[in-house]
Amino acid sequence: MNGCDNVAMILAMSRDGAIGHRGGLLCHLAADLKRFKALTMGHAVIMGRKTWQSLPNGALPGRQNVVITRNPDFQAEGASVAPSLAEALALTARHEKRFIIGGASIYREALALVDTIFLTLIDADFPEADTRLPELRLEDWLTEIGDFTPADERNDFPTVFLTLHRPD
Repeated sequence: MNGCDNVAMILAMSRDGAIGHRGGLLCHLAADLKRFKALTMGHAVIMGRKTWQSLPNGALPGRQNVVITRNPDFQAEGASVAPSLAEALALTARHEKRFIIGGASIYREALALVDTIFLTLIDADFPEADTRLPELRLEDWLTEIGDFTPADERNDFPTVFLTLHRPD
C-alpha cells in the first residue's frame, strides 16, 4: 500500500510529538475542532478502537465512521468495524476522501501510505503526555503553512495549521 491519493491523516501534535494524554486530546482547541469538522464532513473517518471510545458523543455525524479493532465481537453503534487498516480502506473506497483520525498505532501504519497530512501544530510541549508520534518528522514533508490561531479563551495554546505533502 503506497501513496493513496484520497487517504489523508489529520491530527494535532505538540512540538515534542505528543498527540494524546490519558485517552483524550492534549488540550482544548476550538479552531482545530472547527477545521477537523470542515475537512472531514461528508467523507470517511477511520480510527482505532481507543479513539472511537474517546469520542464524547459516539459516531461523528455526516461522515462514514470505521473503527479498526482485532476484536471480532466489537460493535460500534453508527460505525462499521474492520479488523485492519486495509479492510477499513476497502470499506471506504467509494469516498472521494478518507481521513485517518487516530490513534497512534493507526497513524504509524498509515504514515507509509498517505500523501497528505493535515496537521495542527500546537506551540507547546507536553512532557506528561502518554501518546506520541515521533515517527512524523516534519523535515520529511513539503509543508504548506496555513492559518495561525493565538491562545485565547477558546484555544488553550497557539497553533498553526500545516498541510504536509509527501515529496515526489
